[in-house]
Amino acid sequence: MSETPAKVRLFAALDLPEPVRAELAAWARRARDVEGVRLLAPESLHVTLCFLGWRDAADAERIGALVAGCARPVPHLALAGAAWLPPRRPRVLAADVSDGSGALGALQAQLAGVLEAEAGYEPERRAYRPHVTVARVREGPRRPPALDPPAALEFAGAAVTLYRSHLRRSGARYEAVARTAI
Repeated sequence: MSETPAKVRLFAALDLPEPVRAELAAWARRARDVEGVRLLAPESLHVTLCFLGWRDAADAERIGALVAGCARPVPHLALAGAAWLPPRRPRVLAADVSDGSGALGALQAQLAGVLEAEAGYEPERRAYRPHVTVARVREGPRRPPALDPPAALEFAGAAVTLYRSHLRRSGARYEAVARTAI
């Protein structure tokens, strides 16, 4: 009888500098009175690059090395507008990220290509939209309130990280599998 390999839920992300996470957490608190909104912890805030989903745990180290191999500086980013996503029946509150130099989009495209070729990643069909999810919405209002955008902080990415997501009733907890400072 063969054993089923353990599975882990993985995603690659751009880590944010601490002052940016703090600003986003403060901005998100403005929405805490909206029905069904659950704020994310500041240490959980990041820009997702590629969501890989459930993978064999034995592959995590190899995937981490692929992610690390793509890491490069990502300058000239800025917090942009507020977004309830998807627009109808939103499930998240997010802050869009402006990619002034195009480096974030280039990193995401390169990483998606490498992961598709080497790790069986299936890229999303929709265009990449860099954003930071700051809150999750459970059966929220059909038309959530308009929010002022977060402060337009300019920053560079801090690190590229492969995360393991531990799902819990109170919300996911993220564990770094492989991190490369940039």
